[in-house]
Amino acid sequence: MNIIEAKQEIINTVRAYLLKDETGAYRIPVEKQRPMLLMGPPGIGKTAIMEQIASELGINLVSYTITHHTRQSAIGLPFISKRDFGGEEYSVTEYTMSEIIAAVYEQIERSGIHEGILFLDEINCVSETLAPMMLQFLQYKTFGTHKVPDGFVIVTAGNPPEYNRSVRDFDIVTLDRVKRLDITADVEAWKRYAYQMGVHGAILAYLDIKKENFYIVKADLAGQQFVTARGWEDLSRIMTVYEEMGLPITRELVLQYLEDPEVARDFATYYDLYQKYRTSYHVPEILAGQRPTDIHALVSAPFDEKLSLIGLLTDALGQGFRAYGEQVDIQRAVFTEMKKLRDALPSANAVDQNVHTAPAASTAPATDRPSTTSGTSSAAAGGLQVQLAADHDAMVAELQRQQKAHLLSHRAERIERKVILALEELMHDLSIARGDGTATTDDALYALAKQWFTKRESARKAAIEKTGTELTNAFGFLHDAFSDGQEIVIFLSNLNASSACLRFIKECGNDAYYQYNQFLLLRDQRSTLRAEAARMLEL
Repeated sequence: MNIIEAKQEIINTVRAYLLKDETGAYRIPVEKQRPMLLMGPPGIGKTAIMEQIASELGINLVSYTITHHTRQSAIGLPFISKRDFGGEEYSVTEYTMSEIIAAVYEQIERSGIHEGILFLDEINCVSETLAPMMLQFLQYKTFGTHKVPDGFVIVTAGNPPEYNRSVRDFDIVTLDRVKRLDITADVEAWKRYAYQMGVHGAILAYLDIKKENFYIVKADLAGQQFVTARGWEDLSRIMTVYEEMGLPITRELVLQYLEDPEVARDFATYYDLYQKYRTSYHVPEILAGQRPTDIHALVSAPFDEKLSLIGLLTDALGQGFRAYGEQVDIQRAVFTEMKKLRDALPSANAVDQNVHTAPAASTAPATDRPSTTSGTSSAAAGGLQVQLAADHDAMVAELQRQQKAHLLSHRAERIERKVILALEELMHDLSIARGDGTATTDDALYALAKQWFTKRESARKAAIEKTGTELTNAFGFLHDAFSDGQEIVIFLSNLNASSACLRFIKECGNDAYYQYNQFLLLRDQRSTLRAEAARMLEL
């Protein structure tokens, strides 16, 4: 299975393991919950999906690379204690708590959540001294004399022997105690994740052309050479920052992440070409509805060049799709704070009720926050700014708590930070208004806050309209250039691989997208019917 299928299977299994009956006992007894074993090549995202799973399920994640541990750190250090047996005192050997088990309890203390995942990577590469303990761990969920707390699901990962010379083969006794998932490198599955993470458009376009270079592990006289999904993602991050800083993307830089000289050279050459296409095809103008490009020349261009243009269009639109989703979640959270301020006003029933519903086409906030009501009475007594400051401080404290407990994804943390910055902006504006006498009552301050919110909402709606128009214009350009050829199919496939795009379409709609999706569906149905008719005629 690919990494996306593996992720869903793990989610299903974790949910099944954590399901309880009416008495509060786990439906599948803890001792019968098989640890999961993910077997697949290195760098395809096994650790990354564990972070996503924990975040999506709202549970803990404690992650260790088991090869970093000795027998002592894994099972604990021995010490002598006194025990009474049959009326006589004896010296016995006991063990301190395993560092790994202790980390689980510490995570429970930090988060206040009693369920989670204990993820142990490289489990089939443990040291000689630790190997005998793995069977005990997988069977009884214990390290030494200390058990993994109930409610923590065990997931392990390992690499096949062709990728790691220190791999140990599991025997049947061990394999019979795990739920094994074999994962293969799949560029199409990875692209769905890559669009979500905003991986650089040059990388996605290149891998559309050179799919065979997505994952490579080989050894020759020059030594080991490899290209992994992790390498592509990390290269994307450094490329994005280098571009922002105006630094060149060189072959030497690429080789630091793609450790195959041939692939590194090939991608570096393509990146230069991609930048040339970015300039020569005037993508911003195309999305604005202009036709600065010679369409007739494009029709006769090499297919690789067409794919690059489609990649440029997809990348530019993807930025708008991701910004849309982020702004919806931020504005939704800000709206919650605005509603609390309005409801706390003494004259709440008399205040204009324009801000009474959440932003349209939105979903629930990225993360849950505790209700902040400590400042309500002070607001009712004329302390709207005190209420806002209290809400802001509570939000900062909650962000710090979730950071410490490692409960936030990178995206969720970014949204939390932007919500806090938005409230700080509002607090600053209200402070100035109160100081210069523009607004001297809470009702007047709330009216200013409402104007501030409405301005943000207007900007958000304008951005939605701009992104929708750009999507329509992209379809129009590709239709003018290629009619209804395979280029439109590839463009639609790229859009459908992006969860951010699908969210935008679901919540905002786009007639051109619906039209071409329907057209291609009907075309596929006609092709299927023609093939079936031809088959019947041959009988």
